[in-house]
Amino acid sequence: MTNSFLKEASEGNKNAILKQKLICQCIFGGDSSITYLSKAVNLSVPTVTKLIGELIEDGFVHNFGEQGTAGGRRPNIYGLNPYAGYFVGVDIHNDSVTMAVMNFKGQLMGEKCVDFCMDHDTHSIDMLCDVINKFVQKYKIDRAKVLAIGVNISGRVNSNTGYSYSYFFVEEQPLTQMLEERLGCTVFIENDTRAATYGEYMYGNSHSEQTMLYINASWGLGLGMIIDGKVFYGKSGFSGEFGHFPMFDNDIICRCGKRGCLETAASGSALHRIFLEKLREGQASMLSDKFNRGENITLNDILDALLKEDVLAYEVLESVAHNLGQAIAGLINMFNPETIVIGGTLSVAKEYLMLPLRNAVNKYSLMLVNKDTQIKFSTLGKQAGVVGACLLARSKMLGIF
Repeated sequence: MTNSFLKEASEGNKNAILKQKLICQCIFGGDSSITYLSKAVNLSVPTVTKLIGELIEDGFVHNFGEQGTAGGRRPNIYGLNPYAGYFVGVDIHNDSVTMAVMNFKGQLMGEKCVDFCMDHDTHSIDMLCDVINKFVQKYKIDRAKVLAIGVNISGRVNSNTGYSYSYFFVEEQPLTQMLEERLGCTVFIENDTRAATYGEYMYGNSHSEQTMLYINASWGLGLGMIIDGKVFYGKSGFSGEFGHFPMFDNDIICRCGKRGCLETAASGSALHRIFLEKLREGQASMLSDKFNRGENITLNDILDALLKEDVLAYEVLESVAHNLGQAIAGLINMFNPETIVIGGTLSVAKEYLMLPLRNAVNKYSLMLVNKDTQIKFSTLGKQAGVVGACLLARSKMLGIF
């Protein structure tokens, strides 16, 4: 497959830009006929026929043959060529890394999660690349067919410059360059919440909506925004630091070094901290014995206890969910979004989280504004980040993002 037309499109070549437009339509609209494509992109049938023929020669598009209809002539159906190449997604967590491989058509071919402790040095980069290489080898993917790799990292990430300012920060060299040197492939980095937002938008059947907000309620608290059908980055690519909104006068020092951030009272870390404080005060829980034995209690332990109807776990989550709902009410008042998707670790709490959250939203948001906003849980769950990494790698490689 040749990427020559992608270079031409970036240089303003009209024919190449029209090809990009057709590929974009195939991504968002799926497989379709020449007639449908011409209407969708507002081009004549002869022009689309010519461009599709060139895209087939380039290897981007495939002719899937005739499709049956109720009557009349059966049209040929065209769509992205699944065999054109592959995209690898890498979603880095605090203690693990999830990887997935996706074909050119956007179909997941495999996924794996392995233990991985992220650090700030180049040795960790070497280890990460070793993990990625082993994953690619396991699925016996031809390295020449890996078109791009997308890597998600938490914190402040500038995907345009290739720098991560929270992890692996080496001032004289972008992280993307270090990864490309080790992996021998084009690499894009992205903030983990923003990637999950794109994954949910594309795979969660939300791409018909113009405004979608994705709340990553995990140990921290992130926000991804789809505005006017596009991922919103902000000036420097650092938009979405929802957890560091200065909302409370609680004097609790956030991990960012500031006091009173939303994250200190409306996140997984807040749930964990408050729950342990309650146990120290002597309040009862099914985790009390474990705590009294001096054993480590994780956020997942608390969520497991919650799902087993532990009263203390529910009381603490109710408070955290109320605070989160109050903040989401502010987002609704500002953005008037069509959909707000709740994802991340805390989303496993389902209705235990949603009920107090909705109550707070109804209390603090303007009724005229919130009546058209749907709040729902992520359909992809833990897959959102790694799916988004694959899809973003494809979109950026194709120059349509």
